[in-house]
Amino acid sequence: MSELFKPVTLNGVTLRNRVVVPPMCQYSASEGLANDWHLTHYGSIAAGGAGAVIIEATAVSPEGRISPYDLGLWNDTQADKLARIFSFIDSQGAVPAIQIAHAGRKACTDKPWLGGKPLNDWTNFLAPSPIPFDENCQIPKSMTIQQIHDMTEKFAESAMRAVRAGAQIVELHAAHGYLLSEFISPLSNRREDEYGGTPENRARFLIETVKAVQSAVGSEIPLSVRISATDWLEDGFKPEDAVDLANMLKPLGVALIDVSTSGVVLAKIPAGPGFQVPFAEKIKKETGMTVSAVGLITKAQDAENIVAEGRADIVMIGRGHLANHQWTIHAARELGAEAPIPPQYQRAYR
Repeated sequence: MSELFKPVTLNGVTLRNRVVVPPMCQYSASEGLANDWHLTHYGSIAAGGAGAVIIEATAVSPEGRISPYDLGLWNDTQADKLARIFSFIDSQGAVPAIQIAHAGRKACTDKPWLGGKPLNDWTNFLAPSPIPFDENCQIPKSMTIQQIHDMTEKFAESAMRAVRAGAQIVELHAAHGYLLSEFISPLSNRREDEYGGTPENRARFLIETVKAVQSAVGSEIPLSVRISATDWLEDGFKPEDAVDLANMLKPLGVALIDVSTSGVVLAKIPAGPGFQVPFAEKIKKETGMTVSAVGLITKAQDAENIVAEGRADIVMIGRGHLANHQWTIHAARELGAEAPIPPQYQRAYR
């Protein structure tokens, strides 16, 4: 039997298989509101057989969007728009999930297909320290202690809205150089108070946010945390630091560590098929936590091997699902597993 197509349970929520669609920004919202594009996009992927579908990075505040075209969850109207999408994902047998985020100093960029350059539409850029991402970006404002506490509450409020709308898994985006990630990395956090300096202090904002979110949504909702396991620079966040961070999160009841890399600064990355899997494997073996692997994994057999060899518990397939919304169905057939084909499509596979 295919290991990739065995169910996996996170805090009582069971995924029908270990293929998960990771959050991938669509840059197609207005005022943070989901629309027909999001319903069609996520709905068709859910009908393609994945175990779970994670809605793209969804901002906890207006200035927390990566771009002005990102989804948001700072008000109930936005949650109402997401509810229909969560409901349809669930109706197709996939678990509806969402990633909540704040872009920090990397906020307010244009759509990637328009160049992705920083825009000057906003002025309130927040970060742990007043260090711009690069020479083209504005200098952010160093957050006060009160602003950090307020932001923690915004994450909790957004998570609660998501769950009320139907999300069954909530992921915190603490990777790729966005706000939570900026606090974790020594390259972007130069604070000298209780939120800077030591690894424990730099992790404090994330730890407090995890606790606040769990308090808001309850222990029955699995909480995933996406981290960047390395900054790919000698003086940055390293794989052994990622293990230490996971061990800080473990006693809090975090259900999944979603392991990615990079994004805090520009760095040379040796990207290739499965290039981030070793970091997930390291965290899994050294902490015993449930982990997911992500990054240029496009072949069914490669995904199968990752799980079968015990390198990760879940495989995130991003680009594969963008190219083919039925990637999971095709993978199941290739691996000899029972394919979760909607009855409306079954005649295409006879």
